[in-house]
Amino acid sequence: MQGKQAKPEFEFIALMASLMSSVALTIDALLPALPDIGAYLKVVNTNDNQLLITMIFLGLGFGQLIFGPLSDSFGRKPVVYVGFMLFIIASIICVTTQNFEMMIAGRVLQGVGLSSPRTMAITIIRDRYSGDYMAKIVSIVVMVFILIPVIAPAMGQFLLNFYHWKAIFYVNLVIGILVMIWFAKRQPETLKTENKIPFTWRLFIDGTREFMKYKRAVAYTLVSGFITGSFMVYISTSQQIFEQQYDMAELFPYIFASLAISIGLATFLNSQLVVKYGMFKIAYTAMIAFVLISIAYVALFWSGNNPSVAVLIGFCSIQFFSIGFLFGNLRALAMQPLGHIAGIGAAINGFLSTVMAVPIANYVGSFVNDSVLPLFIGFTIFGILSLFIFVALKRKTLLVKS
Repeated sequence: MQGKQAKPEFEFIALMASLMSSVALTIDALLPALPDIGAYLKVVNTNDNQLLITMIFLGLGFGQLIFGPLSDSFGRKPVVYVGFMLFIIASIICVTTQNFEMMIAGRVLQGVGLSSPRTMAITIIRDRYSGDYMAKIVSIVVMVFILIPVIAPAMGQFLLNFYHWKAIFYVNLVIGILVMIWFAKRQPETLKTENKIPFTWRLFIDGTREFMKYKRAVAYTLVSGFITGSFMVYISTSQQIFEQQYDMAELFPYIFASLAISIGLATFLNSQLVVKYGMFKIAYTAMIAFVLISIAYVALFWSGNNPSVAVLIGFCSIQFFSIGFLFGNLRALAMQPLGHIAGIGAAINGFLSTVMAVPIANYVGSFVNDSVLPLFIGFTIFGILSLFIFVALKRKTLLVKS
């Protein structure tokens, strides 16, 4: 079922979204509990609590590099099963440890495990679809994935209020197991036998060399890293910003949810528009908007004094609306020339963008102490770098056409 004429099945989209959403739920549901976990583990510097969020992305990055090539040899489904088993082990580590470093190790391992269903969701979509229609499917799946933050922090806060922060891990574990069972029962293997690549350790080297041949895939991967990294700063510091800087702890889950809706709306609109206008044109326009919004905030609030919460939410809503048009399209643009190595292609794309994003998030996030300004400075710097890459790609396309 390939190409633009294929009609997506509702269950297929829902299942792929559920595979990816396991990642978002594991990250965002924990946000309200960061101070409690930090206190339980005797964390001295509250900025270190951000590591409970950012380090799971490190695991996601490295895990994709492992599971992508393996899926090209052994199939998509076995790799998903292995990933979920690692996630179960990691969750047990997180709820039983009393050591902060071991908790971080558990979160990294959770990321490694969840990288499997996350990567395989994109790979399975690429197995079945291509072109702008693939971008449409990815956008719908990413829309559901991004809407998880609408409910995840509220769910985490509910469990925190009535139970204990460990209950968040238990609930995520149960949901993950249910998704794995659904996947096992309903999703056929999409890697055809004739397309399997015999496993050798050279798969990693050869796959990377093949990936690097496609300069556009590399370029869009770099942009993904810049945008993901700057957005990850918000994810890891949002609890700090709204609970400490604005003293709005009780409203934090609802603020976080409202901003997630902005991204979800954009990804929904993208799914409706991408086939008509093309993923490059939409992503390029969104990139320009992303940069202009960032510059406007920095120019208006250069003093470092935080604006009213309504103004901040307004800026974030518009900014995240532009991000909603970037996430799915950037992944689809990078994957477009990689159909023949979809598994390792998705893996390298995810690995490079995530490994770029983690140090960006940790470094910029360390400055978000008593002002939101560093967040938008990060948006500005990495937005401009991304826009330069888009302009270079567009100019190269025009030269080829002429």
